[in-house]
Amino acid sequence: MLGLLVGSFLNVVIYRVPVMIDRELRLECLILAAEDAGKPLTEIAEPPPFNLMVPRSACPKCQRQIRATENIPIVSWLLLGRKCAGCKTPISGRYPFVEALTGFLSAAVAWKLGFGWPLLGGLVFTWFLVALAFIDIDTQLLPDALTLPLVWLGLLAALIAPSVGLLPSSDASLPVALADAVIGAVAGYMSLWLVYHGYKLLTKQEGMGQGDFKLLAAIGAWLGWQMLLPTILFSAFVGAIIGKVMLSLQKKDSATTHISFGPYLAAAGWLSLMFGHEIVARYLALYPHRN
Repeated sequence: MLGLLVGSFLNVVIYRVPVMIDRELRLECLILAAEDAGKPLTEIAEPPPFNLMVPRSACPKCQRQIRATENIPIVSWLLLGRKCAGCKTPISGRYPFVEALTGFLSAAVAWKLGFGWPLLGGLVFTWFLVALAFIDIDTQLLPDALTLPLVWLGLLAALIAPSVGLLPSSDASLPVALADAVIGAVAGYMSLWLVYHGYKLLTKQEGMGQGDFKLLAAIGAWLGWQMLLPTILFSAFVGAIIGKVMLSLQKKDSATTHISFGPYLAAAGWLSLMFGHEIVARYLALYPHRN
């Protein structure tokens, strides 16, 4: 139930954060233009507030405000017949999908980690990944407003874990040692940074967005440097297969089509949280140490 409620809020985050960034950039451009023209900044009209809380959610077609009874995760979408109560405009099925997905992933994390402080960290990590994945799908952006706090929260979790009686374990996803988290954040960022600049040096083109660096740094901060290689390999493998299928279905050229890497990176990070240690342990068991 908690995951469903958070999923409903994540729908707001997914839609509004890119709009908030766009509005902020437009305002900054207006300020710079006014300064270059020597005009007083008082002539710039302050836009109405727009954030995660204000204004209230409304139908994009008729602007009818959504009531609390019409905002129950999944249930309201079904009871409304998948249409706006006012203008009868169809409501996208992605809203209940995000709610259901967040609820399912949250339940899976609770089953895996059990109830306690590690679960809190696992849920926060999961919810951020869901929001980032869908924002990247929509806009091909991974906002600093989400990736950077995720990095700091991962490092903070590793820092305070011993103070609440949690110690790193070789068979547990969370928590990780502070040294592993710091190295994971640095190595996660630098690995894709080097790939980015190496590709740019060779091809004179940008092969990925810089938000991917920060997302992998966040994954490294939460899961430690040991999970970086499994995360990269899994995300690249899945991304290559799904990307190829999508390009084939859409009949687009892979050399000129941009594909968001963030969703695959987020999915791989979550799978590393859930099964990373088991996968690595089974792989290492294939090559036992010999005296």
